[in-house]
Amino acid sequence: MLQDKLQPFIDRFEEINNLLISQEVMGDIKRMTDLSKEQSSIQPIVTKAKEYIQIIEDIEENKMLLDDDELGDLAKEELKDLEPRKPELEEEIKVLMIPTDPNDDKNIYLELRAGTGGDEAAIFVGDLFRGYLRYAENNGWKVEIMNQNESEAGGYKEIVALFKGDHVFSKLKFEGGTHRVQRVPATESQGRVHTSAITVAVMPEVDDVEIEINANDLKIDVMRSSGCGGQSVNTTDSAVRITHLPSGIVVTNQDQKSQHKNKEKAMKVLKARLYDLEMQEKMEKEGADRKEQVGTGDRSGRIRTYNYPQNRVSDHRINLTLYRLEYIMNDGLFEEIIDPLIADHQARMIEASGL
Repeated sequence: MLQDKLQPFIDRFEEINNLLISQEVMGDIKRMTDLSKEQSSIQPIVTKAKEYIQIIEDIEENKMLLDDDELGDLAKEELKDLEPRKPELEEEIKVLMIPTDPNDDKNIYLELRAGTGGDEAAIFVGDLFRGYLRYAENNGWKVEIMNQNESEAGGYKEIVALFKGDHVFSKLKFEGGTHRVQRVPATESQGRVHTSAITVAVMPEVDDVEIEINANDLKIDVMRSSGCGGQSVNTTDSAVRITHLPSGIVVTNQDQKSQHKNKEKAMKVLKARLYDLEMQEKMEKEGADRKEQVGTGDRSGRIRTYNYPQNRVSDHRINLTLYRLEYIMNDGLFEEIIDPLIADHQARMIEASGL
């Protein structure tokens, strides 16, 4: 019974209230902060739980009054409002009871890489990244480019950016995977549609306390920065390449003129990649159904297709097809794809939890 599952949340909320005014906790800032965070996290479900319990009581009381000569009509009217609200609340509560992802409120590193398709894949990396930039702008987020490797034909062979704002990971975490594009390249004289693929990785930003790196595990190379078409970004050896020997992960940064700043940015991205790797390994051990975020960049394993001749975008995980590709890309309207993905995820989580 749902009501029985809600009572522990109410009890814990009251328990935290009492703890927060106790002398023991008031003298311990860390514990007070932890308890306050826990209280804030369960506040929404407690509010809905109290409303739900009250509605059940009100429905029972009004049902008992239906045969009353004086109050029967009034009870009937009240039930018209109360009874439809009960299933609505049940659905709202089920969503709130889904276990939260600890990374949901974090900033992310978004990494796009060109795969199959050469120049056309690199151009699409640029197109998709600009679409994400507009989506970020629509959400009031800030974006900081961490590293970019431009393609001579336009776009990027690789670009990594830090997206900062409210619940960025929760909105973009389903973007990781292989994205396929079908369109006629500008260089195609016969008007033939070409298929290209790029990979997107979504990695939560991590604190130093969350991931530790042994300096002995790193190989750091310094080299001359190079821009698009072989142009020199600057004349100093400021580009930094860091290789994490145990995992084989390589991170390069050349965006800053300062070698120190390039190293600092590269280390942040490396930590995010190692944390993401750690999460994947943990989930695999737990048997979680996790989609591989960075594949081979090949046409296989795709999560989404962008078909420009048909103005169509299809997400293959939820069989969603929209004939609004131009608007979605130009105006950053990715919520039209992301919101259904989140709803599908919530539905599966509710089903798995047996709520």
